[in-house]
Amino acid sequence: MASIAVAVVWIALTGHPANPVSAPQAPGTSYPTPSTPSTTTAPHAEGDAAEVLSTLAVKGRAARTGYDRASFRFGADVDNDGCDTRDDVLARDLVDRTVPADDQCETGSGTLTDPYSGRRIDFQQGTTSVDIDHVVALDDAWVSGAFGWDEDTKVRFANDPLNLLAVDYSLNRQKGSGDAATWLPPLKSHRCAYVARQIAVKAKYRLWVKPAERAAMERILSACPGQHLPRRTSRPTPPVATSQAQPSGQEAATPPATGPFANCAEARAAGAAPVHKGDPGYSPQLDGDSDGTGCED
Repeated sequence: MASIAVAVVWIALTGHPANPVSAPQAPGTSYPTPSTPSTTTAPHAEGDAAEVLSTLAVKGRAARTGYDRASFRFGADVDNDGCDTRDDVLARDLVDRTVPADDQCETGSGTLTDPYSGRRIDFQQGTTSVDIDHVVALDDAWVSGAFGWDEDTKVRFANDPLNLLAVDYSLNRQKGSGDAATWLPPLKSHRCAYVARQIAVKAKYRLWVKPAERAAMERILSACPGQHLPRRTSRPTPPVATSQAQPSGQEAATPPATGPFANCAEARAAGAAPVHKGDPGYSPQLDGDSDGTGCED
């Protein structure tokens, strides 16, 4: 009777049924642990990117307090295939791939058509020419709701193939933890697909978008009405490969910043504005109000 009374009070206070494991139990009575769906993730969203974007919550940037990249454990073998996540993404995104005889997980060599620049990159094991990019950066996820996640959700997010692309290492470093308001691929023809993938990730993990981020996404998607989110199992569609010497009329990528921009006009021309403290293109002279973000207007 005591457990029934507790349950009644709980329902009256919360509007939800009491968890039978947490409620007091009568002697000799046991209850199965309930199986409840995760409230952190949603079913994989598909369909029109702009429509799904309109369903995402819009909030300001949360505090970065407590952020620890290592706690996301990128590289964990979450699918239990014996290979780490980096190996899995390289195997998915590279073509003409070779595999060392002594390690069937690793990629000895292969060719990547970089989705962010359109350039063809000849990858060799042991080089730094290719990075694995979190399309929604871990840091950005943290300030958009991930600060409240448990360890399991953080690990799943960091190793989710939906949120991972093999890309040119220098562009990945240029991007840093930027969202769509602060960084976009220099290859303009890929921007719609890039933003659509960010929306799919944020919808799946119930992350919010910041006001400027949403405005940037809407602006990009206005140029490609009907843009669909990536399918759950689809391999990323690479752009048409370009060599280092661009054919006439071919869109070329803007070289990443290797030092501070001379001024905000240069940062905007490179598609890097606004720039944040810690980014290669940042300098105090670009940050008039000393808030850590330059070229905001």
